[in-house]
Amino acid sequence: MADALFPGANELEGRAIRQISALAMDAPAAAKSGHSGTAMALAPLGVMLFSRILRHDPTDALWSDRDRFILSCGHASMLQYGLANAFGYDVQLADLRAFRQPHSRTPGHPENGVTQTVEVTTGPLGQGIANGVGMAIAERILRSDYGAELVDHRVWVVAGDGCLEEGISHEAASLAGSLGLDRLTVFYDDNHVTIDGPTELAMHDDPAQRFAAYGWHVINLGEQANDVDALERAAREAIAETQRPTLVIVRTHIGFPSPEMMDRREAHGSPFSASAISEAKALLGVPDEPFCVDPEMPHEMVEALSVRRDQRIAWEARVTAAGAKGARLLTQLDTNGAAIVDSGPEHYEPDAKVATRKAMQRAMDWLAPQTSGLTAGSADLTDNTGVVLSHSQAQGVANPGGRQIYYGVREFAMGAILVGQALHGGFRPAGSTFFVFSDYMRPAIRLAALSHAGALFVFTHDSVGVGEDGPTHQPVEHLMALRAMPRLHVVRPSDANETLDLVAEFLSAKQPPTTALVLSRQDMRVFNARDAAASAEGARRGGYVVREHDAARFTLVGTGSEVAHCLEACDQLAAEGVVTRVVAMPCWACFDGQPHEYRTAVLRRSVPSVALEAGATLGWTKYVDEAIGIDSFGMSAPGDYVFDYFNINSSTLVTHVHDVLGAST
Repeated sequence: MADALFPGANELEGRAIRQISALAMDAPAAAKSGHSGTAMALAPLGVMLFSRILRHDPTDALWSDRDRFILSCGHASMLQYGLANAFGYDVQLADLRAFRQPHSRTPGHPENGVTQTVEVTTGPLGQGIANGVGMAIAERILRSDYGAELVDHRVWVVAGDGCLEEGISHEAASLAGSLGLDRLTVFYDDNHVTIDGPTELAMHDDPAQRFAAYGWHVINLGEQANDVDALERAAREAIAETQRPTLVIVRTHIGFPSPEMMDRREAHGSPFSASAISEAKALLGVPDEPFCVDPEMPHEMVEALSVRRDQRIAWEARVTAAGAKGARLLTQLDTNGAAIVDSGPEHYEPDAKVATRKAMQRAMDWLAPQTSGLTAGSADLTDNTGVVLSHSQAQGVANPGGRQIYYGVREFAMGAILVGQALHGGFRPAGSTFFVFSDYMRPAIRLAALSHAGALFVFTHDSVGVGEDGPTHQPVEHLMALRAMPRLHVVRPSDANETLDLVAEFLSAKQPPTTALVLSRQDMRVFNARDAAASAEGARRGGYVVREHDAARFTLVGTGSEVAHCLEACDQLAAEGVVTRVVAMPCWACFDGQPHEYRTAVLRRSVPSVALEAGATLGWTKYVDEAIGIDSFGMSAPGDYVFDYFNINSSTLVTHVHDVLGAST
């Protein structure tokens, strides 16, 4: 018998759609917060994808050759949780009841690593689209390297009006079209409703023409959001497209089938009233009681997906039969392509003058051939930032295995695409730009840290040493802004050889932290042999003593290029009979993770101390008595002049030490 509400749905699919729609009302009502309407409207699409299209197996949720499903409009999280429960994933009735409650597996927006089927952390709109671009790039490279018999999956994204309004979707979609990522499909939930009201309040562009101009294949389904067969035909048309990514536009009605709430802006972010829920459930033909879940449905769904399970088993057999190649694939996936460092780099000579951004290029030349999971690129600054992979080609249709990615002037999308690559598995991507433009990337960096994505954000031109470009390009507050972000390792190496070591640490770690590597434009003095030994022993701990003396009367602390000024001041003061010690702090987060005894020995707070850093001083008092830095915007002038103008030099430290010791005397 045909389903009157959801044409084309079989009996089991119809039950699942109705159950998910009911849960989308029940859970926000119980939590007294949440988004019901979008999840209800998208239930037919979600069930169709999980039932008929996605390559997945609930009995092995992390099967590496599964299709990736991304809910970019993460406020509709109950759709994903309802799907996971209905299709036999480890989301139980108790989890659904705990929606938005403390420590539950069903948080307000999907979080990677918390709930099965959630591939990336979404919520801030639009980033899921860019994450999907990153995952499609990762799949393409792996398929090129290992063959379609071992890697053969797709990326499916569901996005809403807000996702398409956010600027990141423009950046990401433009790049995806340029790269011809045919394994990427985005379903656009065109419901014409935002929190403020109709989308027409602020949006009159034509998404179909927009995406066609980007080079996408566009399918406009119109008023067929509830027709399961029509949705399937669109998905299969997307699969048949082998040259371009696909956008499927679906005109949905938020809150369907609620007579009271459908097409109203209140359906977006307000729980439904009890009467509205009862009325909608009557139309759905489900019991009018909260959280009425069919306990047999997950078992029936798993059984109905037996063909997908057979696909997974056949894939495992092919990997085994592939011998060494299959073993390499599994190792790359297990280690996220970690570097196997079997040869050392050519180190820079002591006392040479080398910008740490130049050391980044040497690190790439040294480590790229030894790192199976490395991709690298830049937001149109590749030569400036030192992320050229000389052993690889540019990623694109002509070179599907290319690991050099030209992101164009798209910093925000680049950041989120790195997250997608990292969370896909098998990769540890690096993306680069000038440090001042980390402002454009901050939302993506934040979600990278929140989701434990092992991405390397390479930032060069780290201070007022940028010089004549002036204050628009001179980062001063950026170090502190990023250091305030939980789980993010902000790393500012002390010299070129330390840069080589810290890049090697990131690329060789099995689970690298989300890392912002901050490098200099200006040349810096390379450590002498004694100081280099201290760096080799302590830099990976985030902070270390470069020069120690039991009789030291003062501690000089620096990061990046300012460590050299600390060493010069140490020498000058020693010539005057004032004994000091020098501490380098390349990574605060790493240092804070060290044992208390180690941190205490490094800082020796019983001795007066001062920090020197070419940036904002906020936060330094956690480690030192006083800080010398730059608490204003920079200026347009040669870099050396600007450093001296803001007193970022050794003579300032010498004067400060004399002033403090003189006052104490």
